[in-house]
Amino acid sequence: MQKVQLSDHFTYKKIFQFCLPSIAMMIFTSIYGVVDGFFISNVVGKIPFAALNLVYPFIMILGGFGFMVGTGGSALVAKTLGENDRENANRYFTMMIKLTVAFGIILSALGIIFLRPIAYLLGATEDMIDYCVTYGRTVLVFNTFFMLQNTFQAFLTTSEKPKLGLAVTIAAGVTNMVLDWLFIAVFKWGVAGAALATGFSQFVGGLLPFIYFIRPNTSLLRLVKTRIQIRVLLKACANGSSELMSNISGSLVSMLYNFQLMKYSGENGVAAYGVLMYVQFIFAAVFIGYAIGTAPVVGYHYGAAHHDELKSLLKKSFLIMGTAGIVMLAASMSLAKPLANIFVGYDKTLFEMTVYALKIFAIAFIFAGYNIFTSSFFTALNNGGVSAAISFLRTLVFQMLSVLILPAVFGLEGIWWAVAVAEFSAFIVSLMFIFAKRDKYHYM
Repeated sequence: MQKVQLSDHFTYKKIFQFCLPSIAMMIFTSIYGVVDGFFISNVVGKIPFAALNLVYPFIMILGGFGFMVGTGGSALVAKTLGENDRENANRYFTMMIKLTVAFGIILSALGIIFLRPIAYLLGATEDMIDYCVTYGRTVLVFNTFFMLQNTFQAFLTTSEKPKLGLAVTIAAGVTNMVLDWLFIAVFKWGVAGAALATGFSQFVGGLLPFIYFIRPNTSLLRLVKTRIQIRVLLKACANGSSELMSNISGSLVSMLYNFQLMKYSGENGVAAYGVLMYVQFIFAAVFIGYAIGTAPVVGYHYGAAHHDELKSLLKKSFLIMGTAGIVMLAASMSLAKPLANIFVGYDKTLFEMTVYALKIFAIAFIFAGYNIFTSSFFTALNNGGVSAAISFLRTLVFQMLSVLILPAVFGLEGIWWAVAVAEFSAFIVSLMFIFAKRDKYHYM
C-alpha cells in the first residue's frame, strides 16, 4: 500500500487510510484506560470504584497540558513543514518536548503534595479518601510520561508515522491490561495495583516515542539540539489552549457532576456516571482520533495555501462526523445493557440506573463529533482563539449551566440530559464560527 503523505490530495480512501491508525490508537487508549475501572469495580468493590472516578478528573487536568503542547505544537510544526522549512520544524518539535518534560515534573510534584485536600474538595467521603489518595499519588509519579505520551501522539501523526503511534499505544495498552490482571486479580493490591498498572503503561507510552525521535529515523521529524524560544512556546501553547481547555473543563465538569450526583443519588450515582464516562471515552475516541489524524493535514495545506484541499477536507469531514454520530447513537442504545453489565451487573439498582442514564446520554454523540472536529480544525488553522472558544463553551459553560439548572427542574434525570443539551448548544456555536471565518481561510 502506497504511503499517504501530508502533501497528497485526500480522497475518502486516503483520509481513512491516514486517520485509521489515530482512531485505533485513541480507541485502544480508551479501552485500556477503562480496564482499571473494570477490575476495581468487579474485584475490589463499589466504593473504591467511585473513589477512582472521583479523583480521575484531577489527574486528567494535569495530563491535559501534554495535549495542549502536542496539538498546538504539532499545528505549528505542520504549518512549518507546509512552508518547506524542515529545519525549524525539527527545532520547534524539540522545544515542545522539552516544555512537556518541564510541565510534567512541576505539575506532578504539586499534584502529589496537594492531592488529599483536593480529594476532600471534590467530595470524597471518609470511606473513599484513602482510596483516592493511594490511586492519585501513585499515578502522578508517572505523570511526566503520561504527558509525553499525549504530546507524542500528535507528533507521530504529523511526522507521517500514525501506524507507529498505534503500535506504541498497543504496547502501552497491553502493559496496562496484563498488569491490571496481575496486580489486582492475582496479587490483590487493590487500587494501588490499578495505579501501578496505569503508571507503567504510561512509562512505556512516553518512553518509546522519545527513543524513536532521538535517533536517526525515516519520519519528517527528529529531536535536535536547539535553544528555547519563549515566543514559539507561547504561540504553540496559545494555539493548543483549546485542548487544555477541553481537558480542564471536562475534568471540572466531571467533578461538578460527581458533586451533583452525590447530592441526588449518592455513591450509586457517581458509580453510574463512571460507567457513562468509560463509554464516552471509547466512543468519543473515534472523533478525537479522527481530529488528531486530520489536524496535521489541515495545517500542512493551510501553510501551503491549498484552499481547494481545505474545502474538500471540511466537506468530507462533516459528512463523516455526522454518519459516525448516528452510528454511535444506535450502538449505545442497543448495547446499553451489555455495557452496564460489564461494570455494575452485580448490583441490580445500580445496573438499572446506569442503563437508563446511558440511553439518554447517548444522544450527545450526534453533535459531539462536529464540535470536536471543528475545534481541532481551527487549531490546525493556527487560530487558537476560535478553537478555545468552542472548547470553552462546549466543555465548561454549556455543561456547567446544564448540570446546575436541569437537576433543579427535573431532578436526577436532568443530570443525565445535561451532556446532550450542552453538545447541541455547542453545535450551534461551531456552525456559527465555520460560517463566520469562511472568507478568511477560504474553506467554503
